[in-house]
Amino acid sequence: MIDPKVETAIEAALTAFSKYSSFDATPFADVMEDVFDSEEDFISKVAQMDEVFDDYPQLESLREVFFDLLMINFFSADVKKLEEDYLDTPEWEAIEEDTLDRGTELLNLLLYLNECEDEEIEPGLEDYLKEFLLVDEDEFQDEYRIYEPVIAHQVLMESPVNEIHKVAVNLPEDSELKELFYPIMCFFQNTDPADEVKASIADNAIDKEFDMAVLEILISFR
Repeated sequence: MIDPKVETAIEAALTAFSKYSSFDATPFADVMEDVFDSEEDFISKVAQMDEVFDDYPQLESLREVFFDLLMINFFSADVKKLEEDYLDTPEWEAIEEDTLDRGTELLNLLLYLNECEDEEIEPGLEDYLKEFLLVDEDEFQDEYRIYEPVIAHQVLMESPVNEIHKVAVNLPEDSELKELFYPIMCFFQNTDPADEVKASIADNAIDKEFDMAVLEILISFR
């Protein structure tokens, strides 16, 4: 099964990637949707998805965010076909262990946006940090460490996107949010940007094809 929102996100990401790249990624929407929609188990779908990226290295920068989409699709669509407590089984624990090094922080943000939709609330950066990630709680210091650049630069919500760019390019190379900082902050600054705002975001992007693909995923999930 494929969640309709995930399907839209795949198409939006590949369209944006193509717009800012010399490589036309739009034909891969059908290929990816077939993988996501297949009746295979999760690990088999991961293998099928990786095959596509292995065959088309032009798309490599999207591999891990598409893993996040595959995971969110599993939670929202595939799991409905399984036992009610499947996510508590040794089988799922083994899958989590096998995929510990996969994906990005985009997954957490997509889970948050789904929760916003369920609770009918507008997504906001402070709400995401404090109410969803619980960065102020002692037992969630890993999240605090990962999101420290975001926490320290919340003032950017009131700044032009070129200021977000300046901070993003100067983040340490080992920051887990190095690649995602720019599109995440731009999204929270304006969760439903008009075309001219998107154009400004693209003009100030660090890696246009990647940044705009991630932004479009987030907008489609909102």
